[in-house]
Amino acid sequence: MQLSEFLIKNPVNDLTKEVYLSSRFVDENGNKIPFKIKAMSGDDYASYRKAAMKVTKNGVDFDTKKFNELVIINNTIEPNFRDAQSIKAAGCITPEQFMYRCLLAGEIDALASKISDLSGFNTSVEEAKETVKNS
Repeated sequence: MQLSEFLIKNPVNDLTKEVYLSSRFVDENGNKIPFKIKAMSGDDYASYRKAAMKVTKNGVDFDTKKFNELVIINNTIEPNFRDAQSIKAAGCITPEQFMYRCLLAGEIDALASKISDLSGFNTSVEEAKETVKNS
């Protein structure tokens, strides 16, 4: 199979995956509860990077916290951190508040990393093929 054939047969739009963050996420029967995430598009990635850049008198600073917030809030399907009813039920006003109320710092880092991995960062060609094949 030629690479172009492979790419045509395996588009990356709507690429999703269930991931497990930590042993904290288990139901009453002890079953792990997954998060459902989706891959970032190239345009989304560029937009998040731009939003996370701050111009200072010393140059440009990259706000990793803001970048991770955008990645998680916009690419986590379940739970939906943008769902108004869930935000309100949690006693929050914004998606960011809801995310910080639900996740520990290490879990935020892990979830952002898993979304980045699904989006093609830090993966080998073989891992990328497996991800596409299993979606």
